[in-house]
Formats: sequence, structure tokens, C-alpha cells
Amino acid sequence: MTPEVHVITHPLVQHKLTLMRQKDRSTSSFRRLLNEISMLLAYEVTRSMPTQMIDIETPLEPMRSPVIDGKKTVFVVIMRAGSGFLDGMLQVVPGARVGHVGLYRDPATLAAVEYYFKMPQEMHERDAIVLDPMLATGNSAVAAVQRLKATQPRSIRFVSLLAAPEGLANFHAHHPDVPVYTCAIDRQLNGHGYIVPGLGDAGDRMFGTK
Repeated sequence: MTPEVHVITHPLVQHKLTLMRQKDRSTSSFRRLLNEISMLLAYEVTRSMPTQMIDIETPLEPMRSPVIDGKKTVFVVIMRAGSGFLDGMLQVVPGARVGHVGLYRDPATLAAVEYYFKMPQEMHERDAIVLDPMLATGNSAVAAVQRLKATQPRSIRFVSLLAAPEGLANFHAHHPDVPVYTCAIDRQLNGHGYIVPGLGDAGDRMFGTK
């Protein structure tokens, strides 16, 4: 199986990403841009969502027209930074359910440690879209998707703001069946496991904690 990686090159996405990379960008501006870019990403990641035909009436006549079943979509937030994607995604797919995976990165080993996991019921009927702004080492993404697979969702897609080549390689070594959607693949990881040139720690910049 050849892993799928979709780099979203739309000019609006790339413009907003450039603004987010700037080190003097304020917390409120960073948060607003992340919300805007997540809405744009939602359009891309849901492009292949299945639709069903329903009967409606226009002001002129009855017709059959397509709709998506938003309740079959689950946005899976990798806490904490993944929550920055959520509001924008829900503005596009307001009927989606939301699941949470709590992970932190052990500073010594960079391994992902789980502390929380909560998903909607009947995941076998649902399409899961995993949200985490930074696919750096890939350890958190690998652990979250492995845990998610145990619930047997109908499909899984992974959405990030930035990815590192090392993280993509690690993720698809474990999950070659899960497509990745990202705005950019940066050069590499530094010695502390951060994406460079990157944009720093997305969680810290979003919440103003550093």
C-alpha cells in the first residue's frame, strides 16, 4: 500500500500559514489564523465524503438533492493543540461528533504517553478525522491512531498544519492506510524534536503559555 500525503497548496492556506510562522505574531492573531486555516482544511479533507440523496422542495418545485450525514463524522482531537483546529472544522461540519485523545510527549524519550481517551459510540459507522497541528516525531500521531483503530471506525484521516519528513515516515511505517493532509512538509526535526523552520510549539503559541 502506497501511503497518501496531501499537501494543501491553496494560496489562502499558504498565506495564512506564512503569517502564523512569524515569531512576533500575537496569541490572539495566531489563534484566529488557526481557526481560519482549519476551515479551509475542512473543505479539503471532506472532499471525498459520501453523500446521500434526499427529497426537498425549492420555492418552485420538489427535487432530490445530495447531503452529507455530519453525524457520521467524528473529529478526533489530540489534546491539547489539536483543539485549535476544532472550532473551524465544526463551522464547516456542525453536525460532527467529537472525540478526544490526551497525550503528552515524554521530554526524555519523546515517546507519547496517554492520559485520556473518549470517543462517541458506534465508531464502526463513523469516519474519523484526527486533528493535531504538528506531525513532528510522529509518536503522538502513531499512538493516537493505534488507539483509535481499536474502536474500528469506518475510515481514518489525519490532518496537520505542518509535518516533518521524519514524522511522516514514522507515521506511515505504522499506519500506511491512513492518508495525511497537511499545509507543508518542512525541512527536518531539530535535536529537541521540533519541526524546523516550523512555527514553534503550536500549543504554547495558541494558549500563550510560553
